[in-house]
Amino acid sequence: MTGKVYIVGAGPDGLDLITKRAEKVLKEADVILYDELIGEDLKEFLKKTKAKLIDVGKRAGRHKKGQKEINRLLVEYAKMGKRVVRLKGGDPFVFGRGGEEAEFLAEHGIPFEVIPGITSAIAVPAYAGIPITHRAFDPAVVFITGREARERLNWDALAKLNATIVILMGVSNLRKNVEKLLKHGKDPETPVAIIERGCTKEQRVIVAPLREIADVAEREKVRPPAVIVIGGVVRLREKLAEFLRFD
Repeated sequence: MTGKVYIVGAGPDGLDLITKRAEKVLKEADVILYDELIGEDLKEFLKKTKAKLIDVGKRAGRHKKGQKEINRLLVEYAKMGKRVVRLKGGDPFVFGRGGEEAEFLAEHGIPFEVIPGITSAIAVPAYAGIPITHRAFDPAVVFITGREARERLNWDALAKLNATIVILMGVSNLRKNVEKLLKHGKDPETPVAIIERGCTKEQRVIVAPLREIADVAEREKVRPPAVIVIGGVVRLREKLAEFLRFD
């Protein structure tokens, strides 16, 4: 009898921001394939479950298991009748390859369920005192990935759109992407925030104008994981951050 695969979002930092549905599924799982950025407390929680744990974590240039092997393992364990969890940081359908894995499961006739997670694209700016929408600022939000296998973005349209831009996985290509925005007409004084290790006790926020942000990031030795926010809403941090409290 074929089992089932659960494609689960862990949220941006472990147990505090994971959904109840996700927690229930993890407790009942036979096999869990988990990513790197799920939070240390959640990794400890996984060790207390009955499941077989498979670390498939990925960092830029360092993959413990390639995507093809991950896909194969999901199908293989499901065909054994197992309850399989594919646990991903943030939300699985926001630059998390969850759509690719769902597509592969469908092609192989494997039942699956998607359990959304809180994406870092929204949660990390919020923890830093930056609401990504506000009626006094840009009326739209655009999420982009900071690294692409091939160039597909229309940078001219993006630079001219009155939208807050949120970049995930963008530290390594920060200078290149900033140069593209400036080249296509983005206001060089647009405020930018880089939020390093957001939603954790080690969170750090760097703020500078678009024209300076790459130099500032290099000087401050910013490292991934980080979320980059470009837009007028970044100015709200100065007003809100002092009063933010997270227990």
